[in-house]
Amino acid sequence: MPRHPAAALPLAVSVGDPSGIGPEIALAAWQRRVELSLPPFYLLADPALISSRARHIGLDTPLAETSPSGSAAAFSGALPVVPLEAAFADTPGLPSAANAPGIIEAIDRAVADVMSGRAAAVVTCPIAKKPLYDAGFGFPGHTEYLAHLAFEATGLAQTPVMMLVGPDLRSVPVTIHIPLAEVPAALSIELIVTTAQVVARDLAARFGIANPRLAVAGLNPHAGEGGAMGGEDEALVAPAVASLRSQGIDAYGPLPADTMFHPRARAGYDAAICMYHDQALIPAKTLAFDEAVNVTLGLPFVRTSPDHGTAFAIAGTGTAQPDSFIAALRLARLLADTGSFPA
Repeated sequence: MPRHPAAALPLAVSVGDPSGIGPEIALAAWQRRVELSLPPFYLLADPALISSRARHIGLDTPLAETSPSGSAAAFSGALPVVPLEAAFADTPGLPSAANAPGIIEAIDRAVADVMSGRAAAVVTCPIAKKPLYDAGFGFPGHTEYLAHLAFEATGLAQTPVMMLVGPDLRSVPVTIHIPLAEVPAALSIELIVTTAQVVARDLAARFGIANPRLAVAGLNPHAGEGGAMGGEDEALVAPAVASLRSQGIDAYGPLPADTMFHPRARAGYDAAICMYHDQALIPAKTLAFDEAVNVTLGLPFVRTSPDHGTAFAIAGTGTAQPDSFIAALRLARLLADTGSFPA
């Protein structure tokens, strides 16, 4: 990956599903750029849709159609929009598979811009999976698709790890976008170990935590209670923790998940390694719904995202809050400026 002074480069923002609140949170964040000293960013989107949405929600927002290289200079006076080849249907609250090509193009180009040194980091606005699946998208979600793009760019196998980052908690799901019924079969000692290794490495390299402490949740109630409530914790989680400790990683568990997230427990670790999606995301969003950020670890570039979804129910109303998106911009800037990436 080319090395450029990170501070000189803008952040590349993919618009997400245009029928959701992605356009609106980008517009609202730009409106607060001076007040909050936000880092320069550009939006990969259909300029006609962004202009239409701004008028629809009553925002007087000047737009500048530009290139990534011209976006930083334009940022103070207008929201920089780098046009996509695909056009969007502006239907707030009504997702459509017809918008899938543009949604994917925005992600593709954001990653390409970072990998080629035109942008410092990728920030993604929320996508909805069903319209993409209906259009033939073959990946479970953003995380897995970003790993695919990184592999295509580098030829190196990627191990993407989702981490939710808030002021009081970092939490990681080992399994992500799969049905709960499939989680036990998807878990393995190797998967738990590999996930925790990526977390430990990136906490040290990107977050500046020299010796990260990892609290590992059990899968079952009471961490299986000695096998009485399921055998996975003794068969999978405990051996994974033992393997991590043998490698010098400060991991402990399996821990009962219902006692891991109160303030006294959180003070004892730097990240919680959880066995499935909701086990990690419910506490993260409960503690900091407006401030938590989704960070993808294990990639050769920085990617952050708001911790919420497309919010189709309020799209086009002008009521969407940009706080998590703003937090994602700030964290992306911070992580990009460390200049430390996996080999």
